Amino acid sequence: MTDDTADDDTATASDAWFAAEGAASAETEDLAEGAALGADDLARRVREGSAPAPDDWPTVAVETGFADDETDYESALREATLAAARATVRERERADDQQLIHAIRAADDARRTANELAERVAEWGGSLFELDGGPDHAGDEPEAATAPDTADAGVAYARSLADRDPDGPTEAHVVSLAKRVATLADEADRLEAYVEDHAPVVAPNLAAMAGATLAARLCSLAGGLEQLAKKPSGTLQVLGAEDALFAHLRGDAPSPKHGVIYTHDYVRNTHPAEGGSAARALAGKLTIAARVDHYSGDRRPELEEELDDRMATIRARRGGDGE
Repeated sequence: MTDDTADDDTATASDAWFAAEGAASAETEDLAEGAALGADDLARRVREGSAPAPDDWPTVAVETGFADDETDYESALREATLAAARATVRERERADDQQLIHAIRAADDARRTANELAERVAEWGGSLFELDGGPDHAGDEPEAATAPDTADAGVAYARSLADRDPDGPTEAHVVSLAKRVATLADEADRLEAYVEDHAPVVAPNLAAMAGATLAARLCSLAGGLEQLAKKPSGTLQVLGAEDALFAHLRGDAPSPKHGVIYTHDYVRNTHPAEGGSAARALAGKLTIAARVDHYSGDRRPELEEELDDRMATIRARRGGDGE
């Protein structure tokens, strides 16, 4: 082996993921320092390191003293790659779009749970209290309160019961449950306010065009802003309508025109005959907005203007907005 060859081997070996940083030669004492590197350092080198050319790394590891044998090397490589994967997952979970997703999902969970418990409070409280909210302690059977017929009314009724002073253990349980409904509803309000403030920071163009809540829901359904940006507009159009889409694929239903984007004014308040066109136009522009937000982050007001012009054209076909 010539000196030149040795130099080439040294340069290649020093690029190994297990080599100590700054190692300038292939001498055993230099590369063996890799064994002393912490797990986090090895994982970082697996994630970020590179070599100018491939090599027989198990052999190099044994020759330089990093590993006793190939099995030992494979075990060290497995631990390092697992640590690298865990670090990547932690980093991804801490990303701004993931926090937005957690917030909108938590808000939905809190709102749904509050509404479900509010129904129970309305049924239970209706058997104990009169419509005016006062307890009935007369000898006659109390007149049951009519259960609220909307979710908001149910939470409002629970709030009214939460302020009562219970008379007896039964009323105490109802009042306690009503307080939990009020607490959950308040938490949902706070989470939704966080989404309203945070979405324009994470996805400024998407939030401006779709609204903060819808932008967060789209990211949630896609799994993140990056995943949303990589989807075609036709997929974004039906996000949230997966059950209807699969029913269509089975031949049991027509193709869905839209998913969660139906909540957008441009789809919901456009004539039904033009709903499909409106959904396609909106999905197309939201897809572009998501890509701009993910890949550049630039604010592009012209996207909103283009969408407004396109929707004006679509709505003009039926003489404006429609039911």
